[in-house]
Amino acid sequence: GHTTGPSLNNDKLYKFAYSAEVYVDQVKASLQKSAGYRISSGVDVNLLWRNPDNDDDQLIKITIKDVQVENVNERPAAKNIFKGKSTEKIIGKEYLEALQRPIVLELVRGKVKTFYSYQNEPGFTQNIKRGLASLFQLQLHSGSSREVDISGKCNTTYHVRQDQVTKIKDLDSCEIEKKGFTSHNQILDVSTKVTSATVYVLEDSFIKSIKAEENFVFVLNYRRKTAAKIVSKQRLELKSVQAGLGLIAAKQVASVIKTLDPNYVAMPLEAEPVKSECKKCPSLSEHWQNIREHMHPDKLSKAEAAKSFLSFIQNIRKATKDEILKIIRSENKEFLPQVVDAVTSAQTPESLEAILEFLDFKDASTSILQERFLYACGFASHPSETLLKSLTEKFKGDVANEEIRETLVIVMGALIRKLCDRGGCKLPAVAEAKRLILNRLEKAKKGDNVQMYLLALKNALLPEAIPVLLKYAESGEGPISSLAATALQRYDPSFLTKEVKETMNRIYHQTRKVHEKTVRTTAAAIILNSNPSYMEVKNILLSIGELPMEMNKYMLSMIQDILHFEMPSSKTVRQVLKDMRTHNYDRFSKMGSSSAYTGYITRGPDVSSTYSLDILYSGSGILRRSNMNIHVFDRSTELHAIQVVIEAQGLESIIAATPDEGEENLDSFAGMSAILFDFQLRPVTFFQGYGDLMSKMLSATGDPMNVVKGLVLLTDYLQEIQLQSGPTASAEFLGGLAIDISGGMEFSLWYRESKTNVKNRVAVFVAGNTEVDSFFIKTGVETTLEAETALDFISTVQFSQYPFLVCMQMDRVESPFRAHMTKYESLPSGRRYTARRGKAAMLAGNEYPLHQENSNMCKKVFSAKSDSASSWF
Repeated sequence: GHTTGPSLNNDKLYKFAYSAEVYVDQVKASLQKSAGYRISSGVDVNLLWRNPDNDDDQLIKITIKDVQVENVNERPAAKNIFKGKSTEKIIGKEYLEALQRPIVLELVRGKVKTFYSYQNEPGFTQNIKRGLASLFQLQLHSGSSREVDISGKCNTTYHVRQDQVTKIKDLDSCEIEKKGFTSHNQILDVSTKVTSATVYVLEDSFIKSIKAEENFVFVLNYRRKTAAKIVSKQRLELKSVQAGLGLIAAKQVASVIKTLDPNYVAMPLEAEPVKSECKKCPSLSEHWQNIREHMHPDKLSKAEAAKSFLSFIQNIRKATKDEILKIIRSENKEFLPQVVDAVTSAQTPESLEAILEFLDFKDASTSILQERFLYACGFASHPSETLLKSLTEKFKGDVANEEIRETLVIVMGALIRKLCDRGGCKLPAVAEAKRLILNRLEKAKKGDNVQMYLLALKNALLPEAIPVLLKYAESGEGPISSLAATALQRYDPSFLTKEVKETMNRIYHQTRKVHEKTVRTTAAAIILNSNPSYMEVKNILLSIGELPMEMNKYMLSMIQDILHFEMPSSKTVRQVLKDMRTHNYDRFSKMGSSSAYTGYITRGPDVSSTYSLDILYSGSGILRRSNMNIHVFDRSTELHAIQVVIEAQGLESIIAATPDEGEENLDSFAGMSAILFDFQLRPVTFFQGYGDLMSKMLSATGDPMNVVKGLVLLTDYLQEIQLQSGPTASAEFLGGLAIDISGGMEFSLWYRESKTNVKNRVAVFVAGNTEVDSFFIKTGVETTLEAETALDFISTVQFSQYPFLVCMQMDRVESPFRAHMTKYESLPSGRRYTARRGKAAMLAGNEYPLHQENSNMCKKVFSAKSDSASSWF
């Protein structure tokens, strides 16, 4: 009879040769050198029953026989882990027996309607059979459909040409229960590319041969050389057709199955989740003891610290709440902050419960641990709604330490943004946290409280918060106005409406009230960064010359930086500069020491990174604001990697100088604020008020203040994959950062000199493991990268003469870099094959260039220093 699917003849036994291969390697490597294995066997197929009323409904029996396991590539005996081992020994007797028990498929119009097998079989052998059964699913006319097979429910397209059928499966569309997560920022994440194709050759409407291939590629976005692939192939070839058993006569499928074997049960064709247990893995506390030394606070800027941190997170993710609590409760105060970093970064329900049970926010004595917990929450790679809900509850309750209360709400802002970016803006916990921040800001009376909620909004970047930020930017006092303006600066220009730009123009040109220089320059930066009109640019340029002296110089530097770095608004600026009223010597020869400069740290095929330094002084030569930024870009996204801002005000009285217009009554203050990986941290105050300043100056040690120190999980990617041939695969990439940022500000009235120093010490470790786990063998490729570096930003100002001398330096020390790749195959018995490759290099230190004026100034500053040293004697 005519069928629309594969058609078997009655009373025949079809004998096939079957093989399933997996290869794992780096992306560009040839398959002949890959790690992997092959399972090969014979497969017998015969027709059991055909529906008397419908030729397109048939039951077929499939039996796997003579199973062999071997290397996928030829290996010398010494490197062959299967050498001298029988299949039964490799797979295990019970598994081999299960694998060779037949399965029955009901095929209706070429599609698998029901998959019959035995219930209590191991999931792994069941999946291998499902992989084989899925190959028999086939339609004989071109077209697309949603089809269920071992990969789940997937969009499938068939192309039919005479006796050849090509089946393309869109693996991205498959609905199947999968575990995994990705990193919050695309630059820190992993890109994937997956393909699946099966080619059928038919003869007399039945299968002569099948070739199936799936490819999975994983690429680390910020270093595309760090990439891995898994290739899975299946082959089925008809070897002979022999006389077989006759059909079973019956009206219904159920009675055929009952006659055949009452133990058969209908099962889903989708793969069932299988996880092989680790037999010899150390417990969590044993693992902690092994790596503990690397986590000492003094070693936190070493790559080994980042490496240990990542391995610890992996183990915490498998641990129970009690195991985690046991370690936290037994550790001393030197190591506890690092344990808190790791437990929080693990982001499992168990780790969150453990850390929340351990921390008591009503106890001010453990505030260091509370802060480390909160910062790790702020850096969370894939935060859960539960985490935000828990923090909101803590914030509403008693918090003993005011700084921790501030940090809590700032972190809530960061979590709102991350959950919104993943489409979770309407989740109840997100809606509640948004409401809480906006309502409390509206009611806040004290300046400190207003600042706290504005910092939360600076992290949350909610479109609905823009009107509130505009209000505070224009009508708030000094620091509040400045904070609201810098929060607006973090929004994507597409959110900055006509109303935002009008307000920024009013602030810059002071049409309603006098504003501080810091707020006006931020307003100018927002206008110039968001597609400014010809008139907006013209008005800014015409204002240069009418501004306070140092602000003139700063604005001039900003315009020159836009031109030299070819920023988006440079076209408009060039047009305006064709007009002699804006572009003349008087305007472009303004004196002063303030400056703005942007340059490249790296320009690569994967990502590029830029640094920018801008520094604004008051007319008396004292630092008003210094701002260092590092941005990382790829083709479509950017990441604000680091920002360190040092601000000072009201210091003129120390050197008996006159404050600038509008700044006569400012309280003495100096402080530092940092953004790390798009997350605004709680600002640090060096001193507040004249009395505090004097006591700090008299007792100053010159030691820098710590802004952030700890371990941060940057890349956090895990994808579990169901291979069509049966095994499960996984790709896991983890990137950790050990970081130590400190900053200091020193005055010397004796030498009439001030100095700010920002030290960034970082170590990075990235580990990728792409693995196929077939229960009786694991094969995979591991890649690791590690680097350590330090970046110092120093600005020295001498105000003994006018114009005062300013020298800025940005230095990177020599940095070691190491990369390794290991391919492996291993058996549970411990027998293992590995192939390793690696390279190590020293990246030369570098002093980053700033503008020429700065270089000239530095020569003067250092020659003045050496002169003063010799004049002592």
